[in-house]
Amino acid sequence: MGGIGPVHETLSGAQILCRLLEEQGVEVMFGYPGGAIMPLYHALPERPGLRHILTRHEQAAAHAADGYARASGRPGVCIATSGPGATNLVTGLATAQMDSSPVVAITGQVARAFIGRDAFQETDVIGITLPITKHSVVVEDITELGPKVREAFHIATEGRPGPVLVDVPKDVQNQKAEWVPLRGTAAVPAADRRAGFEAPPGSFTEAVRLLDQAERPLLIVGRGVILGNAYAEVRALAEKVGMPVITTLLGISAFPDGHPLHLGMPGMHGEVHVNRAIQQADLLVAIGMRFDDRVTGNIAAFAPRAKVIHVDLDPAEIGKNVAVTVGLVGQARDVAARLAQAVRPRDCAAWRDEISGFRRDRRDAYRGDMAPETILDRIHEVTGGDCTIVSDVGQHQMWVAKLYPYQQPNSHITSGGLGTMGFAVPAAMGVHFARPGKPVWAISGDGGFQMNMQEIATMVQEGIPVKMAIFNNGYLGMVRQWQQFFHGRRYSATPIWSPDYVKLAEAYGIAGYRVQHSGQIEAAVAQALREPGPALVEFLIEQEANVFPMIPPGGSLSEPIESAPPAAAPVA
Repeated sequence: MGGIGPVHETLSGAQILCRLLEEQGVEVMFGYPGGAIMPLYHALPERPGLRHILTRHEQAAAHAADGYARASGRPGVCIATSGPGATNLVTGLATAQMDSSPVVAITGQVARAFIGRDAFQETDVIGITLPITKHSVVVEDITELGPKVREAFHIATEGRPGPVLVDVPKDVQNQKAEWVPLRGTAAVPAADRRAGFEAPPGSFTEAVRLLDQAERPLLIVGRGVILGNAYAEVRALAEKVGMPVITTLLGISAFPDGHPLHLGMPGMHGEVHVNRAIQQADLLVAIGMRFDDRVTGNIAAFAPRAKVIHVDLDPAEIGKNVAVTVGLVGQARDVAARLAQAVRPRDCAAWRDEISGFRRDRRDAYRGDMAPETILDRIHEVTGGDCTIVSDVGQHQMWVAKLYPYQQPNSHITSGGLGTMGFAVPAAMGVHFARPGKPVWAISGDGGFQMNMQEIATMVQEGIPVKMAIFNNGYLGMVRQWQQFFHGRRYSATPIWSPDYVKLAEAYGIAGYRVQHSGQIEAAVAQALREPGPALVEFLIEQEANVFPMIPPGGSLSEPIESAPPAAAPVA
C-alpha cells in the first residue's frame, strides 16, 4: 500500500500571511487595524503563537518593531492599514533606515481595482517609502505573497540591515490559494550569515603595516560592531595593539565603559580629550561607522594628521564622507579577528599617557543638586547596571550617552541618524519583548516624552513593565541651548508646558513619582523597579542646564565650547 501524500490546504491570503510570519520565526508584532488590513486581523486569532501588540499610534508600532530588532538582532514587525495608517509608519521606517535596523512593515492597501482611483484611504505608500526603506514592494497577486514576504525578511537582514515594506491589497488578502510551506530554514540574523571581506590586492597587508607603524592609533567603533556581534574580536584587536577606543553614539556599549582603553564618545558633544585625541592621532581604524557630520565636525579639519583604515559592510560608506587610506569591505567580526591575528603586540603606552593629559574633569560641567550625572549614577547603582537604557533625542540623550557607564553589550539604544523625538517610549516596549527578563528604562525629555506618551496605555493593556524617566526642564532643551549660544537667548517656541506627570500616571493606573532633589532619586528609582508593571519617574532638573562640551556649527573638533556665553547686556 502506498503512503498517504501531503495534505494540501487552501487558505486565504491573510491566512497565508500569518503562516509566513510564523515561518520566519515572528513571535510578536506591533500594529493598528483598519479597513484595508482587516482580513489579516480576522485571521490572526487562528494563530495564537503570533502575539499582536495594539499600539496607540502607528508611528509607535514602527518604533516598537525597531526597538525589538535592535535588542534581538531579529526583524521587528509592524502592521498598519492603508492611507494614514501606512503614512504614520514613515518616521519610524526612516529612523530604522538611518540606523540600519531590520524592520518588516506590512501595510494593507485598497483592492487592486481601486488603485489609482483616489479611493478612500488610498495612498501610494510604495512611492512614499522607496527613499526611506531598503526595499518596498506591492503584492499584486496571491501567488506572489510567499516569495515576496520571504524576500522581505531576507532583504531586511542580509548584508547591512534595514527596513522593508510589503504592501498587500485587501482583495489579495481575501484571495484563496494552496499553502506551500518553505522547504529548508527560515531567515536568520544577518550577523550569522555574513562572512569574509573584500579588499583590493594588498589592502589588508597595508592595513596591518599601518597598524604596526602607527605611534598614535585610535580605534573608532560604530553600530556595525553591535550588528555584527563583533565585541570580542574588536576588543582583542584593541588590546593586541594597546589602541585607545572611541565609541560613536550608536556604538556605545559595543566596548565596555571602564576598560582601560575606553575613551568615550567623539563629535559635537564628545569629551574634549576624545576629540583632541582624534586631532592628534596618526591613524584612525574605523569599524562599522559612517563618519557622519556629528562625529567629524568640519570635515576639512577632521583628523588632519591621521591616515584612515575604514572597515564597513556597505561599500558605499567607504570614502563617502572622509578620504580613506585603506578600505576593507566586510563583516566587522571577520575583519577585526584577522587584523588582531596579523598585527604585532604592543601597548602604545606613551600615546595613552599623552591622551590622559588631555582629560578634564567632566563633573565641572554638571553642577547642581539634580545634575544629570547624579540621576544616571543612581539609576546605575540601583539597577546594578543590569538593564537596557533606551533614550529619546535631545540634551538628555547626550547625557545618557556620555554619563551612564555601559558594561553590557548592546545595552544602549537610541535614534542616531534621524534623531527622532518620541522614539524612546515605544522603542522600549519592543526592547522588553526582545529581553523579557531584563529591566528596560525609557529615558526622555519633557518634549520627546509628550510625543508618544499615549503608549502608556499600550503598556498597561499589554502588561509591559517598562520604567519611564522624564528629564523635565520646561524647555525643548537642545534647541533652547542653541538659541542661548547662537541666537542671543531668544527662546522662540522652546518653553514647553507639561501636564502633572504624577497625575498622568495615576490616570493610566500606574505608579508615578516626582523627584525634586537628589536625596529622593534612589528611593524613587528603587520603587519604580519594584512595580510589576510600568512606572514613571519625573526628574525636575535645572531649566537651563547645558550639554558640554559643544562643537559650534561649522567648527572643527579643536574648537569646543565648554561654558555658556555671557548673558547679553539689557537693551537701554
